[in-house]
Amino acid sequence: MTSLFDPIHFGAITAANRIAMAPLTRNRADAARVPSPLAATYYAQRATAGLIVSEATQISALGQGYLATPGIYTRAQVAAWRVVTDAVHAQAGKIVLQLWHVGRISHLSLLPDGEQPVSSTARRANTKTFTAKGFEDVSAPRALRLDELPGIVAEYRTAARNAMDAGFDGVEVHGANGYLLDQFLRDSINDRTDAYGGPAENRVRFPLEVMQAICAEIGAERTGLRLSPVTPSNDAGQDSDAQGLFNYFVERLAPLRLAFIHVVEGATGGPRDVAQFDYAELRACFKANNEQGAWIVNNGYDRAMALGAVAYGYADMVAFGKLFISNPDLVHRLKIDAPLAPWHTETFYGGGAAGYIDYPPLQTAPLEGTPPQTSSPQPSSPQPSSPRHGERAPVS
Repeated sequence: MTSLFDPIHFGAITAANRIAMAPLTRNRADAARVPSPLAATYYAQRATAGLIVSEATQISALGQGYLATPGIYTRAQVAAWRVVTDAVHAQAGKIVLQLWHVGRISHLSLLPDGEQPVSSTARRANTKTFTAKGFEDVSAPRALRLDELPGIVAEYRTAARNAMDAGFDGVEVHGANGYLLDQFLRDSINDRTDAYGGPAENRVRFPLEVMQAICAEIGAERTGLRLSPVTPSNDAGQDSDAQGLFNYFVERLAPLRLAFIHVVEGATGGPRDVAQFDYAELRACFKANNEQGAWIVNNGYDRAMALGAVAYGYADMVAFGKLFISNPDLVHRLKIDAPLAPWHTETFYGGGAAGYIDYPPLQTAPLEGTPPQTSSPQPSSPQPSSPRHGERAPVS
């Protein structure tokens, strides 16, 4: 049987093992949305992951939705990310950049010149975002005009090229968690009456155009996509036919032969059984015409589940999130079935080195297996936890 610790090749990427680091928003970029200098150390510490998916990174100034998140649309941002990718590659790691546009999950204070957030709809999401004042209700969006859509597709394409210039091994397009592409996909959000709304074939049009443009720019062999078919994150109501919608979307993507699809099973950072969905069926839609593409699963996996998922062919890779925050050497710990260090929520978002690059690897960890300044134990399997502000977990 295939092991979680076996190497894997997909697209243009060869990974040393089948453990991925899921994208984790850490809110440590500066006012120019440039990644923190500490980011190179943070990611390099975790480079034993078969694949690192970076924190979500906005493709444009209008794509930002949270305070102190990085971008990939200026030369300074590209240069800072190059330091990160060089550090990861120096440790023989592989890293892809998650391309992000939040759509309506934003606030006027975060956007240039007080612009409104944009979306498939003009309806405001019933959720909050993190601003300079703490957590605030998101602002009301405006629905994108038809003539604006090609410009956003072009921003995705440019961002993908910038990611290559920054030395990334590829990109993961964020199509999950109620952000812009998900806002077009779901009929619970998309209320358009034009060619981008209504039946599923119209609602997949914009995300499909984005994926086609990115693949044309950098190659499908370096392009992946993240999906979360049933998560309620960011006021993303259930689609009226989630299985049919996402099966159809993945089938339409088949000619591109993407390097991977990364699926959040259930509620992001929460219950896996939030709504009925057959992920094996969705995987079959992907594999039917792309057997070499990697199927990456995420959300609530512990060691035993991950071992079984890979061994029995349910998944090609398993992505872990918060466990990588407190266990930079997570691959080693999982391999030898060692105790897992707990995370401390107070330093999830913002700040400096504390809770970011000071979690020790196993060989230098205190005997009780806890990181500095931590006193309460945490279960060894990924469990939903309350972040510092009580609003969201550090997932992208």
